[in-house]
Amino acid sequence: MPERRHARGLVDTSVVIDLDRVAVQSLPREVAISVITLAELAAGPAATDDLEERARRQDRLQRAEATFDPLPFDAEAARAYGRVYAAVARAGRKARGRRMADLLIAATAVSARLPLYTRNPKDFAHLEKIATMVPVDVHPSG
Repeated sequence: MPERRHARGLVDTSVVIDLDRVAVQSLPREVAISVITLAELAAGPAATDDLEERARRQDRLQRAEATFDPLPFDAEAARAYGRVYAAVARAGRKARGRRMADLLIAATAVSARLPLYTRNPKDFAHLEKIATMVPVDVHPSG
């Protein structure tokens, strides 16, 4: 069976967090992240009081910074966010608060015309008409 991977794709924060457990074959050949993912990763160490977890999160942030050149959230992404917001609001879902980062990442993918790889496809429900979502599974731990 021929390989059916996208040439390039944007992975969301959930994929970056579990990157060590994701099968390479389930990712695009060239992986990109959004600057929004980098912001979420930067907030991670400050969001826990557990020293071991803080160290893990800091390591994850440093590896992401060393590995990826994040796509910017620019004017085109801001316009795409308007479409993403409208699609979610039309479906009766909230497009604010905690979900906003996910939707900003989706808008980055839309503006860059890239499929969005995620561990949490339900977070992007109702965006099927404007974005290509690719669910990603991880190998079980252990």
